[in-house]
Amino acid sequence: MKSDLIKFMFIAMSPLLITACISSQPAAVVEVADLAGAINHPERKVGDSKNDERRKAEETLAFFGVAPGMKIFEIEAGGGYFTELMSRVVGPNGEVVMQNPESFLGFFGDELTVRLADNRLTNVRQSLSIFDAFDAEDRSMDLVTWVQGPHELYYIQEDVSTLGDPAASYAEIFRITKPGGSFVVIDHSAVDGSPKISGNELHRIDPNIVIEMAEAAGFELEASADFLANPDDDRTVIVFSPTVRGKTDQFALRFRKPE
Repeated sequence: MKSDLIKFMFIAMSPLLITACISSQPAAVVEVADLAGAINHPERKVGDSKNDERRKAEETLAFFGVAPGMKIFEIEAGGGYFTELMSRVVGPNGEVVMQNPESFLGFFGDELTVRLADNRLTNVRQSLSIFDAFDAEDRSMDLVTWVQGPHELYYIQEDVSTLGDPAASYAEIFRITKPGGSFVVIDHSAVDGSPKISGNELHRIDPNIVIEMAEAAGFELEASADFLANPDDDRTVIVFSPTVRGKTDQFALRFRKPE
C-alpha cells in the first residue's frame, strides 16, 4: 500500500504538468518501468526511437494511462508509432485496434506493411473505416485515443466527401468506450475561438470545440496537459509549413465515460 502511494506521488509530481479537471476519480497510473520497457524494447521497429523526444513518448503514454491487459481503440493510428508502443505495454492479455480511414493508407507508404509484417505485433488488429462507423462492440474498450486527429472531422477530401459526421463520430467513440473508460485526444492547437473550418484549412482545431463535442456525447473532462505545448507556434499557419512542421503547439485532453 505504501509503495503504491509512493509510485503515485512520483508520477503526480513529474514534469508532465497535468492539470486535473472536474472528475475526482483518480487517473490510471502506469509504472514508469512499464513505459520505459516499451520504449526501449529490443524488437521495436527501426527508426521509431528518433521520434521519441519530439512526440514525448513516455509523457504521452502516461497521460493515456495505458496499462497491461487493456483493450485500446486507436483512432487514426497512422503508420503505427503509438500502436507499437501501446502493444508492448498492454501485453499478451491486451489488444490494440489500429484504425485508419482507408483513403489515408496511401500517405503511409510501406510503413504499415513493415509494422505488421509476419504478425510481429500479435495483439494488434487493423481496422479501416471512417470516423462515424467504428469496428468495435458497444462498451468494449478501456481506452480510446485520437492523436492529431479530431480536426480531420472538418477536412474535406478531394472528392468533396468527409471522414464522418462530427456528432456521430463522437457518439461512436462514446458507444465503444466502457463505462469508466477513457477517451484521450491530442491535436494541433488553433487560436482560441477559431472556426471549425480551421480543421480543413490549417489542420488545427480549437480545443474548446473538442471539449464541447465530447461532453455533448456524454464524456466528462478529467484532465488536460501541456507537455506538447510550443509557445513559439502562433497557431495561425498550416501544420505542414516548414516553420512549424513537427513542432506545432499541441493540446492534450483526457475524458472519462461515467460509470
